[in-house]
Amino acid sequence: MDTLAAQKQTAIGLILAALIIGGWAGGHVAAVWVLVAWEQPLAALALFLVQTWLSVGLFIVAHDAMHGSLAPGRARLNRAVGRLALRLFMGFSYDRLHPKHHAHHDHVGSRDDPDFDADHPTDGLRWYWTFMRRYLDRYVFWVTGTIVIAYGAILYMVGGWERLVHLAFWAGPSLAASIQLFYFGTFRPHRHRHGEAFADHHNSRSNDFSVLGSLLSCFHFGYHHEHHLHPGAPWWRLPRVRARTRAS
Repeated sequence: MDTLAAQKQTAIGLILAALIIGGWAGGHVAAVWVLVAWEQPLAALALFLVQTWLSVGLFIVAHDAMHGSLAPGRARLNRAVGRLALRLFMGFSYDRLHPKHHAHHDHVGSRDDPDFDADHPTDGLRWYWTFMRRYLDRYVFWVTGTIVIAYGAILYMVGGWERLVHLAFWAGPSLAASIQLFYFGTFRPHRHRHGEAFADHHNSRSNDFSVLGSLLSCFHFGYHHEHHLHPGAPWWRLPRVRARTRAS
């Protein structure tokens, strides 16, 4: 990639990352510190759904950072943004998740793939349980638990139990986003189907969604075969990559 193209991709990637992170932060403040959920149930539901979608976006921003496609050639910037996005998402460690994600690309669809459940390649519930056990290790458990307890203590001191229950507007969207990411970005692309072989050694397929449907489901992560073919393509470019791949 030439310098001008890298600069353009970095500028677009950082602007979109700022919008996602900023939107998530604004929604989080509104949901946790401003909203009175039991008096505004429709607003609460809307915020929950938006925060879930933006939480998916946080992971996708970090995912691009892991591939260096957020800011090509700028490793420190990729790490910094990726670390922030994953901490906000579910308290995950970018540095611990990074090698696991590349192991997924190196051993996709095999027993050495941390995202794949070789014992239950058609069972979404069991696969999701395996998936979460592998990623919610003791480190994540203790770090996330410490953050939640500390944040909960602050909420309780400021507003008592009525404000403390609003922790659900952080934990809930994160958990819902993990299910959304798993279903659209891992299970559907990599699950085994009776009598259907994968196209190549990437052991993946793409969701046949419209561009809007793909964006709403998981920020185009469901165009998964294209992602494996072109891991350096950022999420916002995958629809174009898919269109070009299908036309060739």
